[in-house]
Amino acid sequence: MLADVNNKKEDIFKVIKAAGNEILKVYQGDDFQVEIKSDETPLTIADKQSNNVIINGLKVLFPEIPILSEESKKVPYDERRNWKYLWVVDPLDGTKEFIKRNGEFSINLALIENGKPIFGVLYIPVMRLLYYAGRGLGAYRVDKNKKIYSLKSKKSVSKESSQNIGIIYSKSHYNSETREYVQKIRKKYNHTNMISVGSAMKLTYLAEGKADIYPRLGPTMEWDIAAGQIIVEETGGKVIDYYKRKPLIYNKEDLRNSWFLAFGHKVEQIQLI
Repeated sequence: MLADVNNKKEDIFKVIKAAGNEILKVYQGDDFQVEIKSDETPLTIADKQSNNVIINGLKVLFPEIPILSEESKKVPYDERRNWKYLWVVDPLDGTKEFIKRNGEFSINLALIENGKPIFGVLYIPVMRLLYYAGRGLGAYRVDKNKKIYSLKSKKSVSKESSQNIGIIYSKSHYNSETREYVQKIRKKYNHTNMISVGSAMKLTYLAEGKADIYPRLGPTMEWDIAAGQIIVEETGGKVIDYYKRKPLIYNKEDLRNSWFLAFGHKVEQIQLI
């Protein structure tokens, strides 16, 4: 399955970019309405239009693979539990940042096999930057000119006591628990710098070596993280459950993620707290 998906990746990119164009039409417009969903999170017409483009595109490319999307009707777990493969889709991650018009939002798409992400695409419409990765195939960045860059891990050789640690955190969800964890990190390491970014873009910072630790001690959903997880993992990093210290898994009965810690390629040198 992964080989088939990788062979069709250019077609997948076209679908994602088309969804991004729909988002930008709304984003660049004079006004747009915001709905509040039952979980008190915002929803715009851009979410819906992006979702329609992605769902329809995936059904044409891979009619045999079921789709789980934030904006689509939820499938009962009794049916989902039998899925070996599925797409997990967030058609617009970072709706709060979208509403603020700060450009820090993304489209996230991941292929899951037996609970683990094996292929992922993360697209940032405003920057026209696309990130993708496949299990054992590496991770890559594609710029607006379609130039492809390999995101190879570069293990740091600095001593732990002196290396600079970049801590990245959520612009809209910096709660007291996360703040306390960050304080522990800053006490442990002599040199730290703080980076604030919205949406799953934070995971691309880890993949590119622009940040080292992303603690998320608060609520997220599976579609928020799955694509970023495989991209980070393919550059030598990890995304792990805060309590179990194991990689996050997907297509659970409860689609909410546990608290998690994400690390860039310095993960082997950073001691967990």
